[in-house]
Amino acid sequence: MLLFQIILATTLVSLISFIGIVAIFKNIHFKDHSIKLMISLAAGSLLAVSFLDLLPEALAENKNPNNIFIAVLISFLAFFILEKYIHWHHCKCGGHNHKKNQTKQNIIYTNLIGDGFHNLIDGFLIAAAFMLDLKTGIVATIVVIIHEIPQEISDFSILVYAGLSKAQAIFYNFLFALTSIFGGIIFYFFGSQFAFLVPYMAAFAAGNFIYLATADLIPELHQEEDAKQVMLHTLWLFIGIIIISLLIFFSPEIG
Repeated sequence: MLLFQIILATTLVSLISFIGIVAIFKNIHFKDHSIKLMISLAAGSLLAVSFLDLLPEALAENKNPNNIFIAVLISFLAFFILEKYIHWHHCKCGGHNHKKNQTKQNIIYTNLIGDGFHNLIDGFLIAAAFMLDLKTGIVATIVVIIHEIPQEISDFSILVYAGLSKAQAIFYNFLFALTSIFGGIIFYFFGSQFAFLVPYMAAFAAGNFIYLATADLIPELHQEEDAKQVMLHTLWLFIGIIIISLLIFFSPEIG
């Protein structure tokens, strides 16, 4: 019964994220200026999730901050190396004319890997909450849904900007959202054995999001020269930070 509750809750989280994206973006036709606004929103959201959610949670669970920040640094450098390797490989195989497109494609890999880790951690959280009691599990599921919808919208925007069609972006977002189910099942069977790794996984996801925001997304926004658009990008970046901040502030504590 407990395992069924965990699977049902994590499946609901995945479906809610999928339905939310479809409902919001089904009839939207992206243009360059509008997608740059969504990239600004995504950059702000990723930074806020990292510094206001993932890192505080990691530090609360692991009392040695040096270890957590080392994990963030390793994650940041790992994704830098991964992106450089992918970029070098594609440039070698496809020629220099494809550099700009391949740079955008690198963002797809970086975003999906980080999103997978994040959703896996959500599965851990939900499973741990249900293992305490049903009420805590339900509250945890609601909290994760609230956090996940704006996060998935940000991820969707990034994938579309990086060159995927809307259908492809929805499919991959939904596919990686399903990793929360995998996380819930793993924690149910083996949680006591690897619970100590959860803070490091949160730190790793934070390093990925920080890298994606600062190395890939914000530099793209710096290419804008129109003063009005620059102001709008800045505004939407702060809107992303504010949305995540409010969600974290008003969400009930778990545990």
